[in-house]
Amino acid sequence: MTVSDHTTQASGRVSQSAFDGSRLRVILLLDIHDGAQQEFLDAYEHMRNQVASVPGHISDQLCQSIENPSQWLITSEWESAPPFLAWVNSEEHLETVRPLHGCVRDTRSLRFSVLRETFGGSAADAPARSGLQASPRPGDGVVRHALTFTVKPGSESKVAEILSDYAPPEPRVDDTTRLCRTSLFMHGNRVVRAVEVRGDLLAALRHVARQPEVRAVEEAINPHLEQDRDLDDPQSARAFFTRAALPAVHHVTSCVPPSPRVRRHALYYPAREGRGMDLARLLSRQDELAADDPHSPVRASTVFQRDDIVVRLVEVEGEPDSAPARVLGLGEPGSAAEIARLLDVEALGIDGPPTGEREAMRLLSHAGMRLVTDRTAPGS
Repeated sequence: MTVSDHTTQASGRVSQSAFDGSRLRVILLLDIHDGAQQEFLDAYEHMRNQVASVPGHISDQLCQSIENPSQWLITSEWESAPPFLAWVNSEEHLETVRPLHGCVRDTRSLRFSVLRETFGGSAADAPARSGLQASPRPGDGVVRHALTFTVKPGSESKVAEILSDYAPPEPRVDDTTRLCRTSLFMHGNRVVRAVEVRGDLLAALRHVARQPEVRAVEEAINPHLEQDRDLDDPQSARAFFTRAALPAVHHVTSCVPPSPRVRRHALYYPAREGRGMDLARLLSRQDELAADDPHSPVRASTVFQRDDIVVRLVEVEGEPDSAPARVLGLGEPGSAAEIARLLDVEALGIDGPPTGEREAMRLLSHAGMRLVTDRTAPGS
């Protein structure tokens, strides 16, 4: 059973997933600098030859606006979302798109699963195509995204102090976009900042970056970062935030309405080398199954994944240690054995997989992230 197969059996709850097996259409909108068209075309030729060899890539098209020649569109089709996410989050992708930076004024990327498609001519002549999304997914109008980076060992307390002590930015971005919630957690020297936005995520991130109080915080933590960055250098800043991106690959809410006792927690799951996507898929499947269980204390879950970094944000009714396996996303039989194959338990400082409640409690303790700040915008 895929994630989407199970989702269609429940109604009235939110479920968004990169793991439904459907084909993916990626749309990249670009605004090209005047006089840079040939430079852009040369960069695109290099890029498309690289992308053509990426596993999971099907095709792409380059289009130019008939109304404004500086506006271009690149569309690409992928067998499913996971291979695209693995590619777009890789160092190889960073290097491949680097030649575009000098000729592009602005970009915007959109990702869609293919739900329906129509071909010209008779139905009998239409090519057989698989991988369509089974049914529309119920959403809540909120875009979820996270950033993660590491700070120099020994600076964790100072960084936490800096990150918790600043005035929140104005939540209203424009008439259609608004910041809803920002949650910041730490696990050792790893920082995770999760944001929820209603409207345009890119517009919201740019809005936040322009706020003086946010810029001051970013400058204050610069000396403590393990990866150097120069916020006054667009390429340095772009590379840092591209590497820090931690996309949401799955989100689901429970069939049980939340209560005032619900609290937000974050859990860190370092995966064995090359198994991050598999671990994120396992946790997503477990969360889908648990969402229909009225006895589960988890009211909502978002799984973020990049390479071998997996973070799970959960809304829990009551105390997490009252049901550690369920809070960890291991409520189904056999899930502990599956996670044992995928989770880097040594990186968490534990001896083995959670085979019982005692081990689950220990994993919960070691995977739990420290809450630094959690701010919800008024009216959200």
